Amino acid sequence: MTFLGWLTILAFAGILTALAVPLGRYMASVYAGRPTVLDPLVRSPERLLYRLMRVDPDRAQDWKAYARSLIVFSLAGWLLLYLILRTQTLWDFSGLNPQHFHSGTWDLSFNTTSSFMTNTNWQYYSGETTLSYFSQMAGLTVQNFLSAGVGIAVAVALIRGIVGRSGRSLGNFWQDLVRTVLYVLTPISFVIALVLVFQGSIQNLSHYVSFNGPSGIANTIAMGPVASQEAIKLLGTNGGGFFNTNSAHPFENPTGFTNLIEMLAVLLIPAALILMYGRMIGNRRQGYTIYATVMVMFLAGAAVAYIAEAHGSPAQHAAGLHTAVVHGSSGGNLEGKEQRFGIAGSALFDVVTTVTSCGAVNSALESFTGIGGAVPFANLSASEVIFGGVGTGLYSILLYVLLAVFIGGLMVGRTPEFLGKKIEAREIKLVALGLLITPLAALFCTALATASRAGRASISAAATGPQGFSETFYAYLSQANNNGSAFAGYTGYNQPNPGNLGAHGVTFANLLGGFDMLVARYAPILFALAVAGALAGKRVSPAGLGTMRTDNPTFAVLLIGVIVLVGALTFFPALLLGPIVQGLTTHLY
Repeated sequence: MTFLGWLTILAFAGILTALAVPLGRYMASVYAGRPTVLDPLVRSPERLLYRLMRVDPDRAQDWKAYARSLIVFSLAGWLLLYLILRTQTLWDFSGLNPQHFHSGTWDLSFNTTSSFMTNTNWQYYSGETTLSYFSQMAGLTVQNFLSAGVGIAVAVALIRGIVGRSGRSLGNFWQDLVRTVLYVLTPISFVIALVLVFQGSIQNLSHYVSFNGPSGIANTIAMGPVASQEAIKLLGTNGGGFFNTNSAHPFENPTGFTNLIEMLAVLLIPAALILMYGRMIGNRRQGYTIYATVMVMFLAGAAVAYIAEAHGSPAQHAAGLHTAVVHGSSGGNLEGKEQRFGIAGSALFDVVTTVTSCGAVNSALESFTGIGGAVPFANLSASEVIFGGVGTGLYSILLYVLLAVFIGGLMVGRTPEFLGKKIEAREIKLVALGLLITPLAALFCTALATASRAGRASISAAATGPQGFSETFYAYLSQANNNGSAFAGYTGYNQPNPGNLGAHGVTFANLLGGFDMLVARYAPILFALAVAGALAGKRVSPAGLGTMRTDNPTFAVLLIGVIVLVGALTFFPALLLGPIVQGLTTHLY
């Protein structure tokens, strides 16, 4: 551990907060329909899109109509993306498939389509050896924008339900989606892409470059429209990389400066949404309280990961491997780390992308120590409430807020109320279902995969004991949380010489993972919208002496306790079987 490492973590938190405040103010104006600085540029395209889609943006929708529009839109997007991936070779004539890549298998296409539709971007393939430029741009990049837009729209609808004073309207899904893409995602992505190109990321449609190295061995350097996809992959907390090594690749993440920019891009919108929430409900202290809660949990995870990786594991000490030199300081686990970023930059990136639904990585998660590797497990076990994905993080934390209000009210003998609205049996049942569906999906899929021969076929042959279980558990936990990061030993790609990976095992992993992502994405969305609909029609009672405050440090402590308790009760036994037991053993797996 070094002073520079700790300074990196603290400075990142400060810069993130400084950027989130003005963005939160701007986004509140966007969704409240107030004038913004981008109106002269965006108003005309916005009106054109409404005419093309034949929708009336001023027509209010209740939660059922809002959900119906969302599901229909998502289903149409799923079918279109699947068609693009299955007809990849048809675009050879256009120059957008210069390597003449064929389409993947039907089950791989199913998994990939489900992955990018759900903002997961889980990848059972290497992008630079599998997908054409057309598939990358018209397929994956477009869905990076749209899936992020869907998540933000749901969060905005839930806020409207919480603050609604008359009727059951949650706004209009089509208007929320269009305004998210045009006013928020596109302009910020454009700026980030320019920064990446300036720093060395590539952006072209060239043929791959072939050459012979100094030893005469043939090599190929992949080209492509990397910077544009990289920008929205991070800003939309998508995570799917153009290259197999993701943000460890110098074309995706060229310098230490871009490493910082990419981490900020991942957390920028989730952080701003929390502050936007405070403005939209007319009580900024509410937003500050939630922001402080998630920031404390984020910094705790970053500190544990950094300490664990800087110290190394008992197995490394026992084997005499703890001798690396990092920035002039001896010690630390450098296995799987990109040397340009060091331990602090890798540990922080790991935490940033696992507290959200991003999943981008600049180091190999399976090479982290047992305790360091337990941090992403713990982050995912919180089910996207420590900042979380764009939109998904806010509506998930708000469900936890409602649960904490209910529990706190029962503990002190007060009627559970939130912003003047009573939290009754119907709301709390919907909240519980919305919070438990993700853990249920992850644990069910893990159990099915470890108990079946087809499921075990996806585990790396070199992974034994707790490492093999960790690979399986992390795969389905990551997919259920729509994260997309992975312990790389677990595979669903049907390689030419599969070894111990039978075709049935590969298909099993692709299908089970795809259903895991779809269920864990859309079921919580429906429950969140149902909660919004239930709250929108409630009358507001003025606060009295018996009203429990939800904008002070006491409530923040209660909220952290509820989040930790729910995560521990659902996932702690599984964590004991994998990363924790591995972190306490001296055996090298």
